[in-house]
This record gives sequence, C-alpha cells and structure tokens, in this order.
Amino acid sequence: MFKLNIISFLLLIFSSQNIFAQEKKIEIISASSLDKDESLYPDANILRGSNSNQVHLRHDNMDIYSNNAIFFQKKNKFIAIGDVFLKQGDSLKLNCDSLNYDGKIKKFFSYGKVSLINNKTKLNSNELFYDRENNIASFFNGGKIIDSLTTIQSKKGDYLLDVDKYKFRNDIVVTNPDYVIESESLDYVIGQEKTYFLESTKITGDSYEITCNKGFYNGKLKKGHFLDDATINMNERIINGDSIFFDNEIKYASAAKNISIFDKTEKIQILGEFVEVFEKKDSAIVTINPIAVNTTEIDSLFIAADTLYSVGDKKNRIIKGLNNVKLFKKNMSGKSDFIHIDEKKGITRLMRKVLKKKELQIMSQEQINMINPILWDGNSQISGDEIVLKEDIKENKLDSLIVTNNGFIIEKDTIGRNNYNQIKGITIFGKFLNGKIKNLLVDQNAEIIYYMYNDVNELIGIDKAVSSSIMMIMAENGIDKIRFITDPEGMLYPESFLEENEKFLEGFINRENEKINNKLDLFY
Repeated sequence: MFKLNIISFLLLIFSSQNIFAQEKKIEIISASSLDKDESLYPDANILRGSNSNQVHLRHDNMDIYSNNAIFFQKKNKFIAIGDVFLKQGDSLKLNCDSLNYDGKIKKFFSYGKVSLINNKTKLNSNELFYDRENNIASFFNGGKIIDSLTTIQSKKGDYLLDVDKYKFRNDIVVTNPDYVIESESLDYVIGQEKTYFLESTKITGDSYEITCNKGFYNGKLKKGHFLDDATINMNERIINGDSIFFDNEIKYASAAKNISIFDKTEKIQILGEFVEVFEKKDSAIVTINPIAVNTTEIDSLFIAADTLYSVGDKKNRIIKGLNNVKLFKKNMSGKSDFIHIDEKKGITRLMRKVLKKKELQIMSQEQINMINPILWDGNSQISGDEIVLKEDIKENKLDSLIVTNNGFIIEKDTIGRNNYNQIKGITIFGKFLNGKIKNLLVDQNAEIIYYMYNDVNELIGIDKAVSSSIMMIMAENGIDKIRFITDPEGMLYPESFLEENEKFLEGFINRENEKINNKLDLFY
C-alpha cells in the first residue's frame, strides 16, 4: 500500500509539471523601467513605458502595448493601463484604456473606450470580455458594431469570430440606409447582412414595415422569411400570417396559415391559408380557403371561394372569386360559380359558368336554375342567369340589384305547409333599404303563383296569373304586398282545383338546403 501511494504521488508531480510546462508564459518584450511595490502589488512587477517606448508584452501570438503594466509573473497575469493596443495575428486589433489578462485561461477584460477591429467589422463598447480559446468577444453594458454601411447597437452581445457572426440581446437597433431593424434577440452574419430573429422584431423599409417573433432577413437581397404572428404593412395593405416570405426588390410577398390581408383605405379584409401579393401590379391572390370581408355602413359582407383575386389600386380595385363562391351578410346570403366586384363602380356580379350550346339545348329549366346564381333574403329565394348588386359608393351601402335573365323568386308560405309563393320573369329589379331588400319588380313575361289568405289565416285560394310586370313590397320575412303593373290574365283557384304539378311554375327548384345561415357555412 505504501509503494502505491508513493507511485501515485510521483505521477501527480510529473503530471503537474507537464501541465505547467505546456502553459505558455507571458513574455516581457520591452519596457522603459521595472519596479516593485509589495504593499500595493504583492508579487508583481510594475512595468513603465516612455514617450518613445510603450510597454510591450506577448503571449501565444498576441501582442499587447500599453503605457504601464502590472505583471504577475507567477500567476501568468497582467494588467495593462493607458493607451492599450492589442494585436492578435493579422486580423484582430483592439484598443482600450485598460486590460486585465489571465494567461492561464487565455481570457481578458478590457475597459474604457474599447474598440475591437477585424477585417470586416468594428466593435465599440465600454467593457469587453474576450475568450481566446473559443474566440468569442462579449459585451454586457452596451455595444456598437459597424459593418460596411450597417450599424448595430445593443445592450448585450457575443461576437463569434470563427464564424463571423454576432449574437445580440436586448434593445437592438440595426441601422442601414435602406432599412432599420429593432429587435430583442437576433443573430447577424458579418459581411452578408444576414439577420436571424429570435424574439419580437420590427423591420422598417422605405415602403414597408415588418413585425414578427422569429425569422430571417437578408439586407443585401432585401428579402426574408418571417414567422410567429408575422405582419407586413405594404403601403395601404396589411398582411398577417403564421409564415410570410417577402422580397422587396420585386415587391412580392406570400403568406401561409391563418393569413389576413386588410386594405386600410377600402376597408376590405381577405382571409385564407395561402396568399400571394404582387405590389407592382397592386394585386393579391388567395388560393386556400379564401374569404373576403367588405365592411359596409350597415354590416360586413363575407365572400368565400376556391380562389380570390384582388387586382388594381384603391381607385380601380377589382376582386374576383372563382368556383364555389359563397357570400353572407346579416340579412342576406348567396352562391354562384364566379363573383366579380368592381370597387370603383360599386358593382358586384354573381355569375355561373358559361354553358355550351349543346348543354343549353338538353338541360331543363329546373337543371339550369339549379346551377344559377342565387340569393336568399329573409324567406325569399332569388335566382337568375346573372345577379348584379349595386352599391351606393358615397354612402358605402347596398343600393339595388338586377337579375339579368331567367329571374325566379320563391318564398315559402309561412302559413300553409309545403306551399311556395313564386314569381318569375325575364328580369328582376330590386331596391335595398338599410341593407335589406325593400321592393322587387319582375319585368317582362311575369308569372305568379301566390297563396291568398283572409284575416284569420284561412286559405282563400291560389292566385295564378301572368302580367308584363309585377311589383312586390317586401316586409321583414318576405312578400308583404303585390301590385300588377298591367292588368293580369289569370284567376284565383280553390286549392282543390289544381293538380300538384300545377302549383309550381316551370323551372321551380327549391334550394333551401343550400342556404348559408352563418359565417361557418362559408367553409363547408
């Protein structure tokens, strides 16, 4: 046991000597004088320079010049004081007022007007810590970096010299002639103007403002990818989404997941899952679950389609919806194959797909009415080959509607069971009051089937008639009064006199099961 302890002790001595031998000693290259003051600096040499000759110390390919130095030879440490200049290799230089260096761990603190310069950037700070082993410089109480035309200021930061990257934290401001970035945490790649955001960030350019919580921006290429509640404000449009790509050179942006585009001037909002915005063309296209929201004086109009386009500036804005178009507002909803909104003229057109000549020949009127554009207003169903809604632009509210061909109005009788009031004609004209249809005029070859009741809601008979034009005054839940513009041809039939098929006008089709009752129905 005694021999083992002796051997272990000898190994420990040789191991310690080996480690000590590997530790490079700080060298005194030059000094004008050498002194000692054991009461003030025990075990230290006080090195002083002169006007013509600074103190020069060297350690492991690092040279340090200063007016004076306190050198602790046994501890392999020194304190450099006054006009300190440090040079490491050919690429790294540092100036400061004082520097405290530990040669054992190869780390130093520098103080007072610190300036760290490499081939590409300049770092200014009041205090700087430098780890030579890991080649990392850190500041904790404010720092400023100058990289070509870009200046970066932050409260804290690390400079990773091996990969030419800064990691900044707290109160960060990146200033470039083309943009300004404000952030709480970001990484910056030197010479490339590549910035990676890790927390709340805002980028301000000449014609845009971007906010996000995570992302990347290339200042040279002026493009980036932004995540986590990202928002881009491009002139009059505000784009929000979980993920946004932006290219300022070509004025292009795309957004994915929970996206929203809001036009501040027109008060139009488009929602969806994927959007592309082309600022030069002043256009946007939403291709996944798009919904447009047009805020009017009374309430908001919601429009859904397979694809939505917004084209043109605020004075000439056109919105197009393609395939499976649905619309909904408080008192009205509708469906069509296509929708075309001209913001300048205040005209909204609901259209169906163009039918081929052969299809028109073989399809029944019921089949055509089944695919025609349709509106529901209260209990009334209005359909036709095309429906046009007109808006009072000055008042920003619906004014009138036109059904251009094959106009058909159906209203379920609220008293009788499975009875339907019906009016059809070539065209239909309607007027709105406070966002709801107030009256309807069915013009040219007008036909009507209407269930008549007395004051105690007993059925008097079914009125079947034709007239050149029929006017209807609408109440809260449907038709209130009917007036024939010219003398009608027809009569009032007892219900028992009519066969079941005689109770329906040609082309009758009840599409109540398609009615959109709330905003959620737009998604299904």
